[in-house]
Amino acid sequence: MTDSTALPQRVLVYGGGRMGAGIAHAFVAAGSSVEVVERDSASASAAVERVGGSLRKAADKGTLTEDPDTVLRRLTVSTSAHPEHGDVELAIEAVPEDLELKRSVFQRLEEALPHAVLATNTSSLSIDSIASGLKAPERFIGLHFFNPVPTSDLVEVVLGARTSAGLAEDARGWVAALGKTAIVVRDSPGFASSRLGVAIALEAMRMVQEGVASAADIDTAMTLGYRHPVGPLRTTDLVGLDVRLAIAEHLARELGPRFEPPQLLRDKVAAGELGRKTGQGFYAW
Repeated sequence: MTDSTALPQRVLVYGGGRMGAGIAHAFVAAGSSVEVVERDSASASAAVERVGGSLRKAADKGTLTEDPDTVLRRLTVSTSAHPEHGDVELAIEAVPEDLELKRSVFQRLEEALPHAVLATNTSSLSIDSIASGLKAPERFIGLHFFNPVPTSDLVEVVLGARTSAGLAEDARGWVAALGKTAIVVRDSPGFASSRLGVAIALEAMRMVQEGVASAADIDTAMTLGYRHPVGPLRTTDLVGLDVRLAIAEHLARELGPRFEPPQLLRDKVAAGELGRKTGQGFYAW
């Protein structure tokens, strides 16, 4: 088990979908007690199943040194963030990429958890915009985890204009204690990873649209020619074509037409071909 001395002992994860469950997995496996907040009891139960299944897979692969059921006892779920959770040290939001939704979540969390560090897992939205309604933006930071969280080695630590310097150092320590590597970026559209990843993926889509090569051959060019572990189109299927489209549209608004989504991406999303989660994207799953 990772040394937990630098980790928050009590963590709240707001949202128990794939990303939220992955973040919860990372912290409970490292020794933290984690509460996942979901919108209703059915969603909360599903979050427990996600985390439990993920822990069992890790144990089967030999990457979890404790019994999965023992680790899972450090996880609780609820359907609201209550003010009495005053001992929560870190609250991480993992809800869909909707600015107003995230703002409303953090306004509730700031009131409920007056002493906790507040962190967003956004992959592209401005953290200063998300924090615009907060009374204490100095305790707000971006912690951009990558999917699948348990096996990903990277976390982007995103600093807002008013994030305290001490919090930035604490966040680097937490990431290290999770056994991952932190990169530190300032708040800017797409940060470092999404901006570069989406740029490559959009060009790959244009190449498919223009008949330059098949999706599989384009991905092979990047995995064998440039040593990318996964090609940009398969990655898009894993992330979700709808997610990639939303990020591309946001970057196009912020950075200009070089991020304009190709028609092929729009057509696939309109047809419900969203990648692995629907069984069809650039590949059949």
